[in-house]
Amino acid sequence: MTLGSRLRAEGFLFLTGYIACIPVANWLIQHFGTACPPDGPCLIPVAPGLMAPSGVLMAGLALVLRDLVQRRLGVTYGLVAIGAGTLLSAALAPAPLLIASAVAFLLSELADFAVYTPLQKRGLVLAVAASSLVGLIADSLLFLWLAFGSLQFLAGQIVGKAIMVLLTLPAIRWLRNREQRLGAA
Repeated sequence: MTLGSRLRAEGFLFLTGYIACIPVANWLIQHFGTACPPDGPCLIPVAPGLMAPSGVLMAGLALVLRDLVQRRLGVTYGLVAIGAGTLLSAALAPAPLLIASAVAFLLSELADFAVYTPLQKRGLVLAVAASSLVGLIADSLLFLWLAFGSLQFLAGQIVGKAIMVLLTLPAIRWLRNREQRLGAA
């Protein structure tokens, strides 16, 4: 297997993970948490005294994986992934969350894309961290406001998603170092 085909295969693996994040996030928000009120999302603690809808676990990861899809497969695949993710998000969201889920997904992923694309030339870790931060803030604001008309869980959403992004950064650095060793950078 050539280096190019191996990197392309990785890209499709990242794409599969990215797409998988969407149904998992939708399932989590409806079924998994330390508290699942009947009229709201299931919640998890993300820091002492700070709760967030459980879907944050996958939302932060999705932002990172979309960046990796773009890195391995190119801008077109990155945009196609956003479109497919938006449609899947809308299709899987419960009726009351459909608009919020689709709009927040689309706009936050496009914000991530807009930041990641120019920054990737300056460094992969910087690009992933900065673009994910912009995307997770946009996603949190839009989803909470559109879905619940409240920003009550904003801090928890941001912290929960940021934790997931931070947990991926050592792997991102490893990928970057591996690219340099292989001459794929």
